[in-house]
Amino acid sequence: MKRSLAVFVALALCVGAAAVFVSRARPEVAPVPVAPTRPAAKLLAVGPRLTSNQTSQPLAVYGEGLEPGMRLALGPPLSRELALKVVDGRHAYARLPGELPLPAGMPQVNVKARLLADPGTATEGEARLDVVNDTAFPDLVELAVSPDGSQAFIASPPTDTVYAVELGSGAVRELKTADGPSALATYKDAGGRGWLAIAHRFSPELRLYALDGSGASRVLPAPAGAMGLAVDARGEVAFVAEQVRDTVRALSLEDGKERWAAAVDPNPRSLAPWKELLAVGGQQTGQVELLRQSDGERVSTVVPAPGVPIVGGGTERFSAQVMGGKATRGMVASERLGRLFFSSLGPNVGPNVERMEVSANGGVGVVDPARRVMVRHRGFGAGITEGLALDETGGLLYAADIGLGQVRVVDARRLVESEVGARKALLQELPIPLPENTPRARPDEDYGKEGRAGVELHSGPRALALAPDGRTLYVLNRFTGTLAVVDVSEARTGRARVVRQLPVTEMRTQPKRRLGQVLYYADMGRTAMSCDACHVEGHTGGVFFEKTRPMRIYRSTTVRGSRDTPPYFTPASTHSIGETIRTVGNRNRYQNPLLTDAEVEALTLFTALVPTLPNPFVGEDGAPPETLELPDGRSGRPGEGRALFEGKAGCAACHPAPLYTLDQTAETRGRYLEVGTPLALPLRLEQQDLVPGAAPPALMGAWDVWPMLTSAAAGYEVRGDQLVVGTRFPLRAVIESAGPAHGNAQALTPQERDDLLAFLLTL
Repeated sequence: MKRSLAVFVALALCVGAAAVFVSRARPEVAPVPVAPTRPAAKLLAVGPRLTSNQTSQPLAVYGEGLEPGMRLALGPPLSRELALKVVDGRHAYARLPGELPLPAGMPQVNVKARLLADPGTATEGEARLDVVNDTAFPDLVELAVSPDGSQAFIASPPTDTVYAVELGSGAVRELKTADGPSALATYKDAGGRGWLAIAHRFSPELRLYALDGSGASRVLPAPAGAMGLAVDARGEVAFVAEQVRDTVRALSLEDGKERWAAAVDPNPRSLAPWKELLAVGGQQTGQVELLRQSDGERVSTVVPAPGVPIVGGGTERFSAQVMGGKATRGMVASERLGRLFFSSLGPNVGPNVERMEVSANGGVGVVDPARRVMVRHRGFGAGITEGLALDETGGLLYAADIGLGQVRVVDARRLVESEVGARKALLQELPIPLPENTPRARPDEDYGKEGRAGVELHSGPRALALAPDGRTLYVLNRFTGTLAVVDVSEARTGRARVVRQLPVTEMRTQPKRRLGQVLYYADMGRTAMSCDACHVEGHTGGVFFEKTRPMRIYRSTTVRGSRDTPPYFTPASTHSIGETIRTVGNRNRYQNPLLTDAEVEALTLFTALVPTLPNPFVGEDGAPPETLELPDGRSGRPGEGRALFEGKAGCAACHPAPLYTLDQTAETRGRYLEVGTPLALPLRLEQQDLVPGAAPPALMGAWDVWPMLTSAAAGYEVRGDQLVVGTRFPLRAVIESAGPAHGNAQALTPQERDDLLAFLLTL
């Protein structure tokens, strides 16, 4: 054995020596170069950071070394992969599907996102994505009653549900809808058959259900973004108000063909047919536009003007200082009385020598559509007036107050006849009682004293509908999920009464968030102020002359996605959503009473979960289209616009991705810049405090913001002693008026400006 091993070793040594000899004898060969390691693809950010599972949501992905075929992996509890549309090494797009299942009691989930690539391609980096659980948060906002009075229909957009309530038995069933049912109308066709029409916020369709028990239904094409719906008296045409292109469209109920489309003020919602006219209420401008029903031609625009009579409430003596209107929240028309009635926070009081700044005065405005003028505003001095219902025969107007939890009974005839009559028109204030065991934001003993609202503010009456005979009023309670049945047979003598409440759906799956919603809309101090007073439905609300110091006309900013972009106000005075809630909430109540820590926590949660809307101008893959039609009829190329935004136009320095503001990160937050934009609207400037500088606003969701700039000068203009709508396309006004300190827009050609605008519309 030892000998064999020795022989083996010797042979091995000989072979090794021979190999060395041969190696040294042949010429040297240069080493084979090794391919350099490719840098790893890196994920930098995903925008928006806050989104919702209510509907399909486009996402923008920002990184380095992005390549086609890569995917976006979302961690638990979503645990799914999204295909990426990669347009270059730094930009990609995806679409998050809607109706993602999440635990019902969980208001939101925090998800980590990362890149996935084919084997051999390294990836690194993570991004945060927060998904709000809206599909488990019913929100009852629309109500309609069948023509025969046997059924009520209630829309909950986040849950894609329309509830059909049998008013006799109280039985509830769910109707199948498309994505985001947002507006309802009932009508009779030419043959006397009853129908329910449902328009949608996210689906381009109008669903029609026969109400004769046959089960017949139809689906007609309609614009997405619908928020208002009305049907003409003959049941032939549906009028749809949509907030994507800001138009009202007349659709044939026979074949769905569009008869006309009319551009209107930003974010139209309330519609009211009156004789040959259609009244359209704007949520952002506070104006009422009158269109011809036959062709959509605008015949007049009605807006509160200086000198309009204000009857009741804290703004009565400031009629001469009125500068315009505030968001129109509800609207009904009376052919018998020859008037339109609309609910709002009253005429918008502008700069004044008394420096009266809180001009909210919720109530009902009266318009004479024949003369095209606003007649007067009846202010109630407290609360937030929302839905209206009119009893033509009895001459009574019913007004829901979501801020106080009550319904007002108003003598419509007195409201119309004179200022003296209007002062005596309020007949009754009817509290809507709470169902048993309804959670409260505070102990019961804190309510209904020292001038405060009662515990009924937790009910949230939002929409109203009358039975055909006018003897029963139905009240939709947004927060408790009930339909109150009110006997109004003796309402003229102030004896309307709630006789029962029908439960519609469970509302307590996210209890803290629900309490936050109550507080967002509540007028606890009976000051006519609430979060919703300035930020309608979590969005913008026009302009106001206030903010204590400095006092000037300010644009009411959007709440959507704002939790990620502190600080707030100009100059900065609060540095988180929670601090803002405590400061502004206490001030809204006039410190009566101070918010508790529990109230701040609930209201902060609700406010922080208001996401930006899904952008309607991008494609099914989440990416911008090659070309996009602009609101003023021109067209642009979003891809070229993105390159200009990041390069020649010089926008990204102050508006970096993913939220397009310096306030998105702690390192760059709170910088107030002077870029030459107007400091204020030139209305009584001697009564305004002009402070230079402003924070670069977030551009995410800019497609739905009006007006723009802190001063609101991109949207509004001053004519005489009041504000008028200068443009419905404020992005164009910002770009066209930009000076040398505001980016480099002056160096762009007209086509480049259109390209830049097209890109901004896709954010």
